[in-house]
Amino acid sequence: MDERSWPRNAWYVACRPADVEDAPLGRTVCGERVVFFRDADRRVAALEDFCPHRGAALSLGRVCDGELTCGYHGLTMGRDGRAVRMPGQRVEAFPAIRAFPVLERYGFVWIWPGDPALADPAALPHLPWAESDDWAYDGGLFHMACDYRLMIDNLMDLTHETYVHASTIGQREIDEAPVTTEVRGHEVITSRHMQDILAPPFWRMGLRGAGLPEDARVDRWQVCRFSLPSHVMIEVGVALAGRGGYDAAPEHKASSIVVDFMTPETETSHWYFWGMARNFAPGDPDLTRQIKEGQHKIFSEDRAVLERQQDNLRRHPDRKLLRLNIDAGGARSRLMIERALRAEGLAEQRATTRADADPEIAQSVE
Repeated sequence: MDERSWPRNAWYVACRPADVEDAPLGRTVCGERVVFFRDADRRVAALEDFCPHRGAALSLGRVCDGELTCGYHGLTMGRDGRAVRMPGQRVEAFPAIRAFPVLERYGFVWIWPGDPALADPAALPHLPWAESDDWAYDGGLFHMACDYRLMIDNLMDLTHETYVHASTIGQREIDEAPVTTEVRGHEVITSRHMQDILAPPFWRMGLRGAGLPEDARVDRWQVCRFSLPSHVMIEVGVALAGRGGYDAAPEHKASSIVVDFMTPETETSHWYFWGMARNFAPGDPDLTRQIKEGQHKIFSEDRAVLERQQDNLRRHPDRKLLRLNIDAGGARSRLMIERALRAEGLAEQRATTRADADPEIAQSVE
């Protein structure tokens, strides 16, 4: 029985383009062991990390002239998953291995682990900040030893900032400001707005970078947007108090988008691609470096909390957890994931039923 916790028919971030250059990259994505490499045209390819000869990991091999050669006995594979050649052997009858749809866009390599026939490039999220010189972006990657949904919970309820990130972005006004949660189309949105406060240390740095006084009183906002399968974009910022807050003119604010892509590895681990896109002082590399270093510290603090949380949940699987109003964003995000899983399960069940009734369909499904 399929009891996975992630939708398959969706685009997930697999790696950054620089991770796939001259050597193959092995990575487990959504429970699938995958090897990534570049073909002769420098396009990224993704195959299951399994040599059809003896089951060796192809990611331990090498790439030559755009083809992937197994490091065990020298079987060479093409991007379509079919054997190309092997010393002293005829390979025409070798079974093909699975090839995954991949895209390289917005500074990431994306993989579709589900039905290849459903892999629509138009389903890729649109990231306008990644295509504009008016924005600066940088970020990093953490391997997280916890369920990816725990990170979604964390990002959709920023109340924890007051306690986990007290020295950087936390402040008591976060606790005091009301939070609203709504489902709008294919997004779950939680919002919090704080009026006429002092900026915490991280945002004092942002004010300086935007050419604004760091000790000014500000209006602050946090708008968290979850979308399937596991993406959270958080609009954050501060504006000089009384100048319109979230809607203030650019010259009166420092605002950014916190970028979060969680890609499941196993049921209790995931790849966390994080970063920040900003549209103030985009040409300042020192500010970009400072923001990245600050985010690394912040997300390292989250990592420590969530990995211990995962261990607690493993030790006490029957404990009932409390659900408060601040948990609504994470709860609704999980509900959206569950609905996607049920929809995929229904589609798979129908395909199996048709296959049982019609041998020709069964062959095509296989």
